[in-house]
Amino acid sequence: MNSVVYKKASTNEELHQIIKLQHANISASISEEEKQKEGFVTVQHSLTLLKAMNDKCPHIIAKSENKVVGYALSMVKSFKDEIEVLKPMFINIEKNVPDTLKYIVMGQICIDKAFRKRGVFRGLYSKMNEEMKKDYDAIITEVDETNLRSLHAHYAIGFKILYSYRSKKQDWKILKWDI
Repeated sequence: MNSVVYKKASTNEELHQIIKLQHANISASISEEEKQKEGFVTVQHSLTLLKAMNDKCPHIIAKSENKVVGYALSMVKSFKDEIEVLKPMFINIEKNVPDTLKYIVMGQICIDKAFRKRGVFRGLYSKMNEEMKKDYDAIITEVDETNLRSLHAHYAIGFKILYSYRSKKQDWKILKWDI
C-alpha cells in the first residue's frame, strides 16, 4: 500500500476531494448495513462553506499519491450558526464547558474505504492535535449515537463523553479530547 501524508488542506482541489469523499460516505447515500459496518457522515458541506471554514482554521487531510484519502474538518465557534444540524451541538457545548476552555470543534472526520483500518483515523487526529495544541486546550466533536464505529474509534484515542442529548429524533454524544 502507498504511504499516507498528513497535512493542512491548502488548495481548492483538496477541498473538492473532501467534498467527493463526503458524498461517498453521506448517511443518505449508503445502506443501513454499510452504516453499521463502516460508519457514515451526517453533513454535506458546500464548497463555499468548506473553504470559509478552512480559511479560518485549516482542515487536516490525509493524502496518498496526491489524493485526499481522509479528512478532519476544523470548525471554529464563529461557524456555529452555519449548519442547521450542528446548532444544538454548539448550544450544548456552551452549556457544558467552562467559558475559559479554549476548544476547536472537529466538524467531521472521514476516511476512504480503501484506507480504513490502517491508522489514518489516529493519524488525522494526531496531526490535528499537533497543529491545534498551541491555540486550544481541547478538541470537541459530536457523533450520532448509532454510529458505533465512529464512537469506538473516538474512545480508542482518548475522547471522553462530555454530554449526550436528543435533537430532531436523533441521539448525539458530544465528545471531548484534552490536548
